[in-house]
Amino acid sequence: MIGGLDFSVVWENLSYFFVGRYPKGRLGGVGLTLYLAVVSLALSFIGGLVLGLLSVSRNRLIKWGSMTVIQTIRGMPLLMVIFWMFFLLPAMLGGGMTADWTIIVALTLFTSAYMSEIVRAGIVGIPKGQMEAAISTGLSYGQAMIHIILPQALRNMIPSFVNQFVSMIKDTSLAFIVGVTELTQIATQMNNRTMLYPTEIFLFISVIYFIICFAFTELSRWLERRLAYRKAI
Repeated sequence: MIGGLDFSVVWENLSYFFVGRYPKGRLGGVGLTLYLAVVSLALSFIGGLVLGLLSVSRNRLIKWGSMTVIQTIRGMPLLMVIFWMFFLLPAMLGGGMTADWTIIVALTLFTSAYMSEIVRAGIVGIPKGQMEAAISTGLSYGQAMIHIILPQALRNMIPSFVNQFVSMIKDTSLAFIVGVTELTQIATQMNNRTMLYPTEIFLFISVIYFIICFAFTELSRWLERRLAYRKAI
């Protein structure tokens, strides 16, 4: 008992939050939440990098086409993207994906649009003189972008990428909409089974979310300080 709250139901079912059972292995709510976030982040990094490079292309058709895609996705709620992936893709492909991959695809599409803006801002933030100098040495625009501009820009993007990852961890809570047994879904199932301790259950998972997000936020701050120090010397 803590301040009139009874957390016994949480302690009795603690394994489901951290171990649990899942078809692809013994993943509890925390494990599956991190699995969804990490896989989606890796795919979003690739998607955001491609879209970001296309958005700064010299070809106007490619540039405005990519910007249209980016702004369209950014203008939609994530929940709508999840519904589209869950209901539209099976109709288009003639078969559905597993619920966890539905969430991964939805998070990847949604986050790639935001990642692309980080990439674009990072590239634009590099002085134009560096591109001109690289081209003057005989490099093509693409070679200069890959070997000169992008490595510098990516170093500046790291803190923003970590912050986006923190947001993605929180966004995985929407996976319960399609029945993925991540942290929020497990808490919901536990609450539906007992109907007695909603405050304790959801307060507990809010603490877990806070600990995970705070850890990655501190990582972002450490990276910012580290990069600022290395840049100074």
